[in-house]
Amino acid sequence: MGFIARLFLVAGFLFATMLCSGATAQAQIVAIGASNVAGKGVSSSDAWPAQLEGMLAAKGRNVHVSNAGISGDTNAGMLARLDSAVPQGTKIVLLDQHGGGWNARRFGKGDQSAELAAIQARLRSRGIRVIPMWWNPVLRSYLQPDGIHFTAEGHRLVASKMLPSVMGAVH
Repeated sequence: MGFIARLFLVAGFLFATMLCSGATAQAQIVAIGASNVAGKGVSSSDAWPAQLEGMLAAKGRNVHVSNAGISGDTNAGMLARLDSAVPQGTKIVLLDQHGGGWNARRFGKGDQSAELAAIQARLRSRGIRVIPMWWNPVLRSYLQPDGIHFTAEGHRLVASKMLPSVMGAVH
């Protein structure tokens, strides 16, 4: 048996094994940002990335939404950790476009809009679809007593508003 024939035989065996095991391809999504991605002040299961994953599963989408949010992060911090936070094979990034800039201004580091643009450009150059985190002034009604971080209900609202965009991006 020639090399090509053996290669097709092995590939066929692996494909059949995958089908028999019930394995299906799982889309990889990463949510990256600051504390309102990380879920500061709520349980990890109440943070919007986890709630979004649950909503997608309820709609029959086999996806994993990794939470790469870090409380207090800035756009420069996200840019510095981008390659480690967004591994190879990631198809979609849900990008917090507000928290990193807000934290940078709070720490006297400017608005860091150039860093945000660099994050988007680097992700797109890797063929990754970027979907901005939904934000609307109505979220001010869903803040914890600190006036900064979302309540569990606020996280649920973000997840539900992002659901249609993510559904459209997950094939």
